[in-house]
Amino acid sequence: MAQVDLKELEQVGERVSDARAYLHIDDARKTLEDLDAQSSQPGFWEDQAHAQAVSKQASNLRDTLQEYDEALSLLADAQTAAELAQDDESFAEEAISALEKLSRLLDNLEINSWFSEQFDGGDAILTVNPGQGGLEAQDWTDMLYRMYTRYAESRGWKVTVLDAVPGEGIGLDRATIQIEGRNAYGMLRSENGVHRLVRISPTDAKARRQTTFAGVEVLPVLPDDIEVDLNPADVRVDVYRSSGPGGQCVNTTDSAVRLTHMPTGIVVTCQNEKSQLQNKEAAFRVLKAKLYELEEQKRAEELASIRGERMENSFGSQIRNYVLYPYQMVKDVRSGVETGNVDAVLDGDLDDFVIGYHRWRVSQ
Repeated sequence: MAQVDLKELEQVGERVSDARAYLHIDDARKTLEDLDAQSSQPGFWEDQAHAQAVSKQASNLRDTLQEYDEALSLLADAQTAAELAQDDESFAEEAISALEKLSRLLDNLEINSWFSEQFDGGDAILTVNPGQGGLEAQDWTDMLYRMYTRYAESRGWKVTVLDAVPGEGIGLDRATIQIEGRNAYGMLRSENGVHRLVRISPTDAKARRQTTFAGVEVLPVLPDDIEVDLNPADVRVDVYRSSGPGGQCVNTTDSAVRLTHMPTGIVVTCQNEKSQLQNKEAAFRVLKAKLYELEEQKRAEELASIRGERMENSFGSQIRNYVLYPYQMVKDVRSGVETGNVDAVLDGDLDDFVIGYHRWRVSQ
């Protein structure tokens, strides 16, 4: 017969108390009351952008409070069952089950508490571009695109393909997706950088081992109230006929949009939607995020220069190795997290790497 670990029960109780503090539960309840009062005011929905921002903040707070209340309930259930198990051992399984659920819930609450920066709780724009490796790099871009799509779907996030351009022969020349969900940007910041693949080349007749690279860029979807220095006169807009993977789904109208920001040389394309207007809106959303990120990088470099710090280019640095031959391993070079189950990772099982990175980041 299973026995309740009373020491574990005490430790989990302490974790619930800690959660009340780091989640600022009392402040969260007060803020939610204020937001609900705002949303009940006449004319609240006249300013759509503001109303949506308030509603989203309220929804996130409501989720957090609901999870914390569930943790209190599970703790009470575990404590009651453990007490009853002293006289009747059949209650031990109930106590152990409640403890396991509570431990998983507290893990999630802890993880969510890490994402406190300005855009962490919001949506993300993720772009994959091939690096060195020719056809191999295009195939690797396609593999990463599939991996992130699967990962987002496994977390219940909504995925919208903004741009997916077929490569010459195989794979993708580039791919951009928008990912909508709680803490999507905060979590996916772990993926920003260069991803290295080592395997036997499927395109090499001599079956030689090849090393391939692809770059992943993760940007926040900016709220409408964020100001970005973007003069429409500085942007050249080109329209063209879009095409799907393998030449399929070719539109008969010039619906695809390419934006070129002439002062910086930044180019953004979008061809997922059939409507040119929708593609143009999506492309401007991506361009706005890129320009904001560029300004943030400049500010960070200026501060570092004043402080005498040395800045690392996180996008230009290799962050993770995926080795398929001569052995199988995926290893994150920052957090040290690794696994031999390469197939699961490439199929979207990324939580250990994403959470491992943020646990490492918080500890630094």
